[in-house]
Parts: sequence; structure tokens; C-alpha cells
Amino acid sequence: MPDPGDDRALLDLICLTMTPGVGPLTSRALIEHFGDVGSILSASLAELKRVPGVGPKLAEKIASGRKDLDPQVELERCRQRGVRLIPFDSPDYPESLKSIPDPPLLLYVRGELTPADQLAIALVGARKSTPYGMRVAERLAGSLARVGLTVVSGLARGIDAAAHRGAIRAGGRTIAVLGNGLGSIYPPEHGPLADEVAAHGAVISEHAMEQQPLAGLFPQRNRLIAGLSLGVVVVEAAPRSGSLSTASHAMEQNREVFAVPGPIDSLASRGCHALIRDGARLVETVDDILEELGPLARAVQATPESPAVRHPAELSLSEHERALLGHLDDLPRGIDELIVRTGLAPSQVMATLAVLEMRRLIRRAAGNQFSRV
Repeated sequence: MPDPGDDRALLDLICLTMTPGVGPLTSRALIEHFGDVGSILSASLAELKRVPGVGPKLAEKIASGRKDLDPQVELERCRQRGVRLIPFDSPDYPESLKSIPDPPLLLYVRGELTPADQLAIALVGARKSTPYGMRVAERLAGSLARVGLTVVSGLARGIDAAAHRGAIRAGGRTIAVLGNGLGSIYPPEHGPLADEVAAHGAVISEHAMEQQPLAGLFPQRNRLIAGLSLGVVVVEAAPRSGSLSTASHAMEQNREVFAVPGPIDSLASRGCHALIRDGARLVETVDDILEELGPLARAVQATPESPAVRHPAELSLSEHERALLGHLDDLPRGIDELIVRTGLAPSQVMATLAVLEMRRLIRRAAGNQFSRV
């Protein structure tokens, strides 16, 4: 994999990812076989065809990539439009995406990705949404943003747009994942919204700058929406809605799936009701989401000044609750010790421990000893 500061290596990576027919799985198989992108582009047809999944036609496209494609022009397009390229091995590449089966080798990013974005929830739904769905999506996105979660969606009409706007109006962060290149926004009327999202988070894509929106690219995009998130919330979805594919990707990636119920006679909510019947968590408020999420694989520190978060539910704690939790670790501690450590009244410590236990952030052992989950 290239060093992102090495233009030659970056140009080779752009060239490979722009080659028609080379997707994330094929590119990964090529790198595993050849070791680096430069060797792939310099390989002979015979060598390329030894890689599983690479037939004669694709081998010809890869071998002629440096001659037929102009990655320097692509790099200049990115620089002119304020788009940053983040290779898979860059420390700035989202950790959550590295765990999915087919992460992109290269991300196009306008805006900024931060450590806080590891605490993200996707909020998706129908393009042809109802006033009810729009209202719920914006309110829920605002609630998620206010507790410190990044809201991820797809910049589409309807629920996606309401989710981005709700997060921005609440002063939070939001990420839009596109199914086309960042050189043109789709739908076109969401250009100003994309600018707002970039100012309050990031607009990202795995596609070349001038890639136009195609129907087949949106299901592919949905795996990234799910991959960037701890869980996916579907607000409105007809029985064959594309939002259900995002939920399917979430299940495949071991993410949580949530659904907002709607009127029983609303076609726009039938997909959500089917998800709930199949085991998705019913969502009415942000607390339903926080309660369902499990502990993080690794602690996340959103800023150098903020305390590390081990569980998303910690985001909604009060100052006293957060302070007491900070005095607990894997070693069980008794109530008397916690009273001394926190300086809180015994009644406050008892009440706070009860709240933390109810939120499944701590566990009680024999003798009223408590430790963090």
C-alpha cells in the first residue's frame, strides 16, 4: 500500500481504482498477489491472469491503465475542489470501515473525518417520505447529535436530507456517503446541503470525481453507510426500499439495526414494520438506541480534552454519573470506597450506581461490589 505523501504511489492507486471492473475485492486480491499497486500496474497479462477473478479482458484494462488513464488529472480535480484522498493504510482512514468485508482502497473526502466519528449512527429512509417521517428523522438526528453521536446518511431526498439537517441544526456532526463522484452532487438540488455537511463533518465517496450516479452504485454505497456506523436506524421504508439494503449490510457487518414504527396503514412504514418483526429494535427516542448498543471494541476519545468513551450510552450521562463511572474500572470496588473517591453523598452514590447499572454500564458483584462492563 502507498504512503499517502508519495504522489507516485498515490497516482498509481488512483489509476488502479479508476480501472473499470476493478472493485474493492479484486483490488485487494491483486495487492495480496503482487504486494503493491506499482507492481500490479507493471505486471504482464500472464501474471495478472493468475489472480483469481481477473480474466483476459480485465487483465488488459489493468495492464494498459497507465497508458489509458490520467490519474494526474484526477488528482488535480481533487485539489481544485478541496477533496482529500485517503488510502486504506492511512491513519486517517476510518477504523470502522476497515472491519467490513470489502472496504474501498481509496476514499474521496470533502470536509473532515475526526475520532469522534467512530461514535456514529446511520439514519436512512425513503426518498418519497411522509411529513411524519421527515419530522421524526430530523428530531431523532438532532437528539443523536446532541448526545455526541455523528449522524451518517446518503444525502438523498426525503429522510436522508432530514437526517443531515437535523444533525446540523443541533450543532452536531454528520457524514454524507455518495453513490457517485464528488465532482457532482446528486440530487443536484442538494448542492447547498452538501456544502453544509462538509462544513459540519464530511461528504465522502469511493468513486472517481466525475463518476455519474448509476442505479447499481447505490446498493454498493449503502455498505459504506452501514460500515461507518455502530448501528442503522430506518425511519421509513416501503417493502422494496433501498434503505432495507442498508439494514441488510448492517446485519452482515454485525451492526445493530433499528426501525421507527409508523401508521399501520402507511405503505411508507411497511418495511420498518417488517424489520421490527424480524428482530430490529423499535425506536421511539434516542435512549432506545443508546440502550441497545453494546460496549465499543476500543475506547474512543473524541477530543484530547474529553474522557475516553467505552460505551455509547456514556454520552447521555449527567456530570455526576460520568464522574462516578470514571472511578470504576475492571477491578470491583465497594460503595464506601466510591463515596470517598467521588466525594458524593452516600444517597447520590447509591442512586447513581442504580442508573449506571440500569444502563448496563456497570455490573454488580457479591457484597455490593461494582465494576465497569
